[in-house]
Formats: sequence, structure tokens, C-alpha cells
Amino acid sequence: MAGEQLQVLNALDVAKTQWYHFTAIIIAGMGFFTDAYDLFCISLVTKLLGRLYYHVDGAAKPGTLPPNVSAAVNGVALCGTLAGQLFFGWLGDKLGRKKVYGLTLLLMIICSVASGLSFGHSAKSVMATLCFFRFWLGFGIGGDYPLSATIMSEYANKKTRGAFIAAVFAMQGFGILAGGVFAIIASTAFRVKYDAPAYEVDPLGSTVPQADYLWRIVLMVGAFPAALTYYWRMKMPETARYTALVAKNAKQAATDMSKVLQVDIEAEQSKIEKLTQGEAGGFGLFTKQFLQRHGLHLLGTTSTWFLLDIAFYSQNLFQKDIFSAIGWIPGAKTMNAIEEVFWIARAQTLIALCSTVPGYWFTVALIDRMGRFAIQLMGFAFMTIFMFALAIPYDHWTHKENRIGFVVVYSLTFFFANFGPNATTFVVPAEIFPARLRSTCHGISAAAGKLGAIVGAFGFLYLAQNQDKTKVDAGYPAGIGVRNSLILLGVVNFLGLLFTFLVPESKGKSLEEMSGENEEAAEEEARS
Repeated sequence: MAGEQLQVLNALDVAKTQWYHFTAIIIAGMGFFTDAYDLFCISLVTKLLGRLYYHVDGAAKPGTLPPNVSAAVNGVALCGTLAGQLFFGWLGDKLGRKKVYGLTLLLMIICSVASGLSFGHSAKSVMATLCFFRFWLGFGIGGDYPLSATIMSEYANKKTRGAFIAAVFAMQGFGILAGGVFAIIASTAFRVKYDAPAYEVDPLGSTVPQADYLWRIVLMVGAFPAALTYYWRMKMPETARYTALVAKNAKQAATDMSKVLQVDIEAEQSKIEKLTQGEAGGFGLFTKQFLQRHGLHLLGTTSTWFLLDIAFYSQNLFQKDIFSAIGWIPGAKTMNAIEEVFWIARAQTLIALCSTVPGYWFTVALIDRMGRFAIQLMGFAFMTIFMFALAIPYDHWTHKENRIGFVVVYSLTFFFANFGPNATTFVVPAEIFPARLRSTCHGISAAAGKLGAIVGAFGFLYLAQNQDKTKVDAGYPAGIGVRNSLILLGVVNFLGLLFTFLVPESKGKSLEEMSGENEEAAEEEARS
């Protein structure tokens, strides 16, 4: 029912791409830059934490984090993120997008700094405080997902909405890249200043005391990009869709968007009341009407994000273990502690530069031409193919002469995750649900993804251990090995492909058309 469309919403739908679109992308995107930096920088320093706090005199290998500590350090931020996505998603629909947008950023800034200041020198006190602050850091990061996606979708026009939301998410790639680059710079500076022998030459001397500052600096730097955008977040007006369709304030919506779009927009209070009146205009989450209209959609967005993140996070958080397994990173005992950080960061940076970042921007360029459904289906299909291509001839890849081939194929799985479901699972939930439930439903979908990330992060930590008990890392039980873990991830990706068929295509349609809000109003009017 295009005739029912409010003038203020129609103006947003047909607006030409303008400076305010790019401003919104940068303001929302810098949050995601920080999210990715904060979530993934921990994988750069976990081996260093093991050397610093869990050194065993006389051991053949450098100290490593015990299984329960490693799982907590890697996974606690994901648990916080899951809780934050649900809480702030719900709050974004109750109080408005803008009111809680600055709060998430503030939490991220404080907890980034606090993570690096983790108190004490004993392993127990440092790890306990690190996990505490990383949980609350994750809580703030969690809020950024539904709020950034919803704000961008509600600001964007119909024609390029997919590209704008995907561009916000694509800033994650730069965050991962920045984490690797900064760790390379910091570790190089520390290596020059505090040179040390390899572990096999001098086990105790290979970890200089100053290395304790390195991991703290890497974690704390994540506060800077968030702090830079806090002021601009506070200056953004509330989205017109929230103000008009949820807060039901036509005058404010028209005033805000007149300034943003620099056009005169009429306040249509009577039309807003008609659009939002009655039972149809106000059905809640998990009511019969919601399940009839959007039940399968929510199942589609939650299941695909859950399955995608099992594969994506297990790969990202534990790529250092995979690279060590195939010998792309030198053996731990042949390096000192700071050198090991450098090699892990170098590997992560190369993967981000060659596959992660380009994958995101391919999605930005093509999502409004190819559509969300086609990109997601293609991404899952290629991820499945490449995962099996790594797993089935795994022994072939472990030979020295084939390592470059392994890295190329492994990079392609990242490329098609990002030019595929990692971007589209973020975009679609921000487009297909009603304004009054949009942030909540995106938060639920994102939380399902983080549940998958937790399964991937915790599960892969144990599963990827060698099947031979004599070759496992200290404190771990025997696992199923890297090869079988990769086969399992291939199966997960294939299931993601199947569940994609539950997700509708939203290319070129207005948010009200996708969510059925105009249709609801028409039905209500016909009944009255």
C-alpha cells in the first residue's frame, strides 16, 4: 500500500545518496571497527599470556594457558556480546535507537582500557580481572550490533540500503586488520628494545618481563577509535522511523529529517495514528500474529547466523593453531615470546588483507545488484566446498611444499564468508521486521550468531586437539584433530545453505513493504 506511506519515510526511501549517508556509515562503522579489534585482538596475545603466567620450569615447550583459562579468555567476551545483543536490542525498541547508542560505546571505551589494566601479577588475579572486564566489553559490543544495523537501515534509501548496512559491517574487516598491524608494530618495537633468546636456548630468558606491557597495550588501544566517534553519536538525531512509527511523534520526525535531507517535509500526525492504530499495528513479539507473519523469517535469520558463526569464529580465533599445525608459523620453542606475537599477527594480517577485507567490500559493491539471498547462498556453498577441499586431503597440505596452497584455500573460505553470509546475516534482520520490533529481532538473530560463535570457539579449542594423547597441548584431552574438525565445519556450512531458503529477499523494497506495516494498517482500516 504505497499510498499509505508517510511523506517523511518516502523522502528517506527515494533520497539520493548524500553526505549524511556517509556520515552515518562512518559513525556506526567505527563502532564495528572497534568491535572487531576488541573481539579478535585477544587471539594475538593468548600465546603470550601462556608464556608469561603459566611457565613451567624444565618443560620442553613454552607455557600455555590451561584449557579452562583459554576457553574463558577467548570466549567470555562472546558471552557478554550475546547478553548485550539481547538486552540492548530490546532497549533500542523501548527507549529509541539514539538514547542507548552512546551508552554501548562508553561501555566499550571503559572496558577496553580496564582489560589492559587487569590487576595483579599472579596468574589467577590477572586472568580473573581480564575475563571480568572482557565480559562487560562484550556486553557493550553486543549492543552495537542491533543498534548500528537498525539505525543504518532506517536512515538509508531503498536503492542502496543493502550497501550502506553492509558498509557499516565491513568496517569489521578493517578492525581485524588494524589489530594485526598494530600488534606487528608493537611487537617489532618491543623486539628491538628487549631482544631475547629463543625458548630452546633459554626458557626463562625468552620471555622478558616487559612483554607483560605488550599484551596490555594491544588490548587498550581498542578504546581510541570508540572514543573518537562518541561525540558524533550523541549529535545524531533519532531515526524518523522510530520517532514516527514507534514514538508516534510526526512533528519531531518531520523536523529531524527536514534538517538531515534539507527538504521541507510535512508532519502527518493523522496518518501516523492510522498506520499505528489498533491490534494489528501493535502486535508484540511471539504473539500469534507475529509468528504467522514473521515466525519463519526469524527462524531463518537466527539459524543461518548461528551456523555461520560456528565456522567463522572458530576459524578466526584459532587460525594461529591451524597455521602452527601446518608449519606456517615457526615452532613455539624456536622463538622468544615477543617474536611469537609478531608471527601470529603477521599471519592474521595477511589473511585479513588478502581475503577478509576484500570479501566485505565485494558484498558492499554487489548486494543491491545480486540481492541478499543470492550472495548468502553462494557464500555458504563456496565455504562448504573450500572447507572440504582443506579437510579431505589434509595430509597433503601439511607437507612444506604445499603450505602456500593451504593458505590460499583457507583464505578463500574467509573471502566467501565475508562476500556471503557473514555480511548478509547482519543486513537482512535490519530490513524485514516491523519498526517497533526491528532492534529486538536483530538482537535475537545476532545473539543466535554469538551462541554459534561460543560453540565454535569453545568446541574447536577441544576438538582440534591431536588424536594422539602424547601430542596434545598441556591439560587438554585428545580431540578429533584439525582434519576432522574442518570436515565438521564443512557440514555446518552446508546446513547454513539449506536454512538460507527461509530468508526472504529484501532488495529494492521499502522497510514498511518488507515488514508488512503498511499492509497491517490497510487490514485494520478495512476492519474498522
